[in-house]
Amino acid sequence: MNQGRDPHARWTEADIPSQAGRIAVITGGNTGIGLETARALAERGATVVLACRDRGRAGAAVEQIKARVPGATVRAVRLDLGSLASVREAADELRATYDRIDLLINNAGVLSFKREVTADGFELQLGVNHLGHFALTGLVLDRMREVPGSRVVTVSSVAHRRAEISFDDLQSERAFRGFSAYGQSKLANLLFTYELQRRLAAAGAKTIALGAHPGGSRTEIARSAPGWFRGVSQLGSWLRLGQSASMGALASVRAAVDPGAKGGEYYGPIGSFGMTGFPVPHASSARSYDEGAQRRLWEESERLTGVRYPL
Repeated sequence: MNQGRDPHARWTEADIPSQAGRIAVITGGNTGIGLETARALAERGATVVLACRDRGRAGAAVEQIKARVPGATVRAVRLDLGSLASVREAADELRATYDRIDLLINNAGVLSFKREVTADGFELQLGVNHLGHFALTGLVLDRMREVPGSRVVTVSSVAHRRAEISFDDLQSERAFRGFSAYGQSKLANLLFTYELQRRLAAAGAKTIALGAHPGGSRTEIARSAPGWFRGVSQLGSWLRLGQSASMGALASVRAAVDPGAKGGEYYGPIGSFGMTGFPVPHASSARSYDEGAQRRLWEESERLTGVRYPL
């Protein structure tokens, strides 16, 4: 790919450079955006690791990718982002297996309409979407920071735009609204990304951090939602509203592999409201660029997870 090309030019899977020799870890890589991201990287020669909670679904995804990409190197690691013990076990397995990680794509996410908690007592969406990924990234970063071209890509959502971080009720204990808590977790993804990028740059690390979002893509994000919402989501898929998971995955893939991408950039579809289309750099919400909030969330995430970054 030409590094000097217009960043808003049409970017497709044909633009993915060879990933031979690279190791890519993708959370939630067994379905939807994650599965399509894994498949695209495997087709370009990457060794792909699917970090997933359900071993059976992960194993089926591994076989599905191998069937579509003969000769692909794909394996699964069990990772439950709702359990810090599981996050540590997965990180230990990754560190024991690989002396380098080129790409970490923090893709997994949940959407819940009732207040649930993780094994560690965190509100489910904040715990899985942000805190689990914060912990995982910190625990494997020593396998990335000296690797030229390595990247941490964290998948956010257009839902972050109407959200704010409620530091006085971070776990939504006093007030819970499903979409608000989800939006908060997706805003947290970006606050984390921008603070991580600043710390990586200050430390002279070879790793960069970027954000991405899939727009309005047909995925299984609503599988834990109430029946009425699942029904609406399934109807939308049947009517083929929005875009396919493979199109939605392009934003994550571009952030991960485009030689022209820069640390701190945020990629998403080019169409109206960022919902559909080929991926381009976007500006995120004004709240996401609040450096005070970025630092405060980082410090709170360290306290809650007990993870300190090797920076």
